[in-house]
Amino acid sequence: MKIRVKEEEEASKVKVKETNLWKDALHRLMRNRMATIGAVIVIILCITAIFAPLVAPYAYDEGNFWNNYAKPGKEYWLGADFMGRDLLSRIIYGTRVSLSVGLMGATVSFVIGTIYGLIAGYAGGKVDNYMMRLVDIGYGVPTLLFIILLMVYFKSSFASIQPGTLGGMLSSIDNALGGMFFIFIGIGITSWLGMARLARGMTLSLKEKEFIETARAMGASNLRIISRHILPNIIGPCIISQTLTIPTYILYEAFLSFIGLGVNPPTPSWGMMISEGYQGMRSYPHLVLFPALALSITMFAFNFLGDGLRDALDPHMKL
Repeated sequence: MKIRVKEEEEASKVKVKETNLWKDALHRLMRNRMATIGAVIVIILCITAIFAPLVAPYAYDEGNFWNNYAKPGKEYWLGADFMGRDLLSRIIYGTRVSLSVGLMGATVSFVIGTIYGLIAGYAGGKVDNYMMRLVDIGYGVPTLLFIILLMVYFKSSFASIQPGTLGGMLSSIDNALGGMFFIFIGIGITSWLGMARLARGMTLSLKEKEFIETARAMGASNLRIISRHILPNIIGPCIISQTLTIPTYILYEAFLSFIGLGVNPPTPSWGMMISEGYQGMRSYPHLVLFPALALSITMFAFNFLGDGLRDALDPHMKL
């Protein structure tokens, strides 16, 4: 009975300690001004993307040829493009595309990469060797070039497929998402490689620790050891890593849209807006300036937030 009471007291102390660690991390994050600014900007962007129809003054595809190339003014706060479409409204709707691609890429990378790295690191031996050689092969292929080739294949092969087939279903899903579905696939295929290496390295360092050996000696299964002991210890650094890579995915989408392999018109994308406006940049600089500014602010916000999370969750860092 006394042993059971002592175990309960120790368990409660561990819970209190874990709670204090998360509270301390949140406190350190709030004290980091740049990280706080980045978090506020990300929250504003998410709210803007969700409530875009309510926030935007016009529909993103609503044009007026009498007002094409209109400069910033009372009617169009940020001006209008070559088709007379409100630039502010298209930038607001473009937030949906950038955040969707960034968050989806991070989610796919986190799920696939973490599971893959956990299995490789915990299994070790030949399994680890074969699995990581596959990752090395993936690293040997230029990521952006591979995504471009995938997008060229998707855009050309699925454009004329008959409905009712698997290809027709995928093409209809892509059209319903404004051309983002194939971007999700292209980025998802390549985004998990770095996460797999990170998860595998941390798993290798953790699986020989004393608390893992203790759990194994007490008869815990491999699945229980991975899910209850290893995964909780690596999930923090994995989340931080993905937060820092979100700007990369957003940049990939902007570049693909810039070269015409991204979203389908008239779905607004910041990269596509920059591509459409750069030729007349001397006469109408607002066509490039404001979409580029939105893209830069978003990337800086995620970078600041990722740096702040890394510092806050690192017990050796002190602000």
